[in-house]
Amino acid sequence: MNKQWDLSILYSGFDTPEFQADMAAFDEAISEVIAFSEKLSSLTPEELLVGYIKLETKVNALAEKLFIYANLRYSANTADTEAQGTMGVLMGKLSAVAAPSAATNKAIAKIENIEEIIDKNPLLKEHSYRLLTIVKNSKHLLSDAEEALFSEMNISGASAWSDLQSSLTSSLKVDYKGDKITLSGVRNLAYDPDATVRREAFEAELAAYPQIETATAFALNSIKLQVIGEAARRGYASPLAKALDNSAMKQETLDALLTAMQEYMPAFRRYLRAKAHALGHEGGLPWYDLFAPMGKSDKKYTTEDARDYLLGIFGKFDTELHDMVKEAFDNSWIDFFPREGKVGGAFDCAVHCAGQSRVLTNFDGSFSDIVTLAHELGHSFHDRQVYKNSPLNRDYSMPVAETASTFNETLVMNTAIAECTDRDTKLALIESQLMDATQVIVDIYSRYLFEASVFAARPTEFLSADRMCQLMLDAQRRAYGDGLDENTLHPYMWLCKGHYYSGGLSFYNYPYAFGALFARGIYAKYLEEGKPFVETYKKMLRATGTSTVEDAALVCGIDLTDVNFWRSGLESMKEQIDEFCELVDYR
Repeated sequence: MNKQWDLSILYSGFDTPEFQADMAAFDEAISEVIAFSEKLSSLTPEELLVGYIKLETKVNALAEKLFIYANLRYSANTADTEAQGTMGVLMGKLSAVAAPSAATNKAIAKIENIEEIIDKNPLLKEHSYRLLTIVKNSKHLLSDAEEALFSEMNISGASAWSDLQSSLTSSLKVDYKGDKITLSGVRNLAYDPDATVRREAFEAELAAYPQIETATAFALNSIKLQVIGEAARRGYASPLAKALDNSAMKQETLDALLTAMQEYMPAFRRYLRAKAHALGHEGGLPWYDLFAPMGKSDKKYTTEDARDYLLGIFGKFDTELHDMVKEAFDNSWIDFFPREGKVGGAFDCAVHCAGQSRVLTNFDGSFSDIVTLAHELGHSFHDRQVYKNSPLNRDYSMPVAETASTFNETLVMNTAIAECTDRDTKLALIESQLMDATQVIVDIYSRYLFEASVFAARPTEFLSADRMCQLMLDAQRRAYGDGLDENTLHPYMWLCKGHYYSGGLSFYNYPYAFGALFARGIYAKYLEEGKPFVETYKKMLRATGTSTVEDAALVCGIDLTDVNFWRSGLESMKEQIDEFCELVDYR
């Protein structure tokens, strides 16, 4: 089993004939888009719609393949200047189609009786959701010149600031016990079984951030101001309204989700105090012990162990999932280990042209790393379902993007807990699941509060690094309450989380809570209906590329605007909290 991913399914280098040929084809496709936009008035409505679908398919396929290769090269090594430069070149090329694409979308939005035209043509009917979404979103389009300007400015604006944050955090040297290690390396020590190691790693991590805090604060300030300006210019009430619109999600769904989360915060705080009690602390849990393993959790796993563990569980659920995970491990889909220059965290990247995915992790051998692999390979499984759609029907929105990943986590953890007979091992498994649940419910809520406060303050205030830290601490206090030790919070969570640093993807936090609770609801359906539900689950995943999140959920018979649905998922978490408190004798 290889330890780094294989990108040869895309290209073997930037200077290869294959890459150069696709760059030339990309230029030609861009020219076709521009030429198409110049003859819109001479086209019949059906010619316009069919031409749009065919051209968009061609451009997207080329852009995706070229971008993915450059981005994966850069993610594995942020010192790869060739990859970084290529991404800049590609963004520059794409900026040339901003105005023509806007003009085409405006022309589509003006077509009368568009639904009748779509219904009569099989190709158009297949892409009806995309076409009708263009009509719905047309009110947010700007003039052709403004669209082109926004696209060009983004290259040296939000996108460049985002690259800066990624470069700074991936190359930051942390002084830990006399050695210089990476930020992802020191953060991984939060899972170490030794309490002293966890505390000293946390202190070393916090001590390292001032080296890059000013530059990163400038990055976040600039990105958020750009987002605020663009949202207002496009007629959105707020960046959150724009995020919800882009998510194909109703405000009522988010309100129901947040209402349920707020109601159950006391239960999670009780879990945190119980964990503090079990670890010998008075009152709230210190931040550096959030990920402290409990029970029999000191085992280290190899990547081969992780593969066998996941295959054993997934094989009982679905043959397709089992076989895909086996292929991922056996055929070099995964870049496993942390190293200097490699970005932190973990992600999945769909490689549509090959019907595969590539997964980046920073594997350190803990059980949590196995759960992370399950999570990312859940994304891969979601990708595999939408591969069955046409190329333009494969994108899905932020909230449902976390559904298959967190379903995998639930499947792995619940299966492991159900099969466990040893008390200490069961404690470790339950605590690991609650630890993750706390991150996607409580910590995600703190991140949502923080981002909302930044957007509220930024129009009239430049937020210094100290001010960012204060807003982060305020958000953590509101979310965690007395569950954490007030003196050991993490003021720099705004700096190390890349999700804040996107000009086109604001509020990438609530989707994790959505995914966690939605997955629990789907898992309950699976337990109720058994094997026949697996095909319904796959059908729902496939539908995410062609429907709103609410309509996709209805495939499984779920109403996302009903707060009781979200309460049901949280109640199952509360039941585990009660069991955990019993196991650690906390009253």
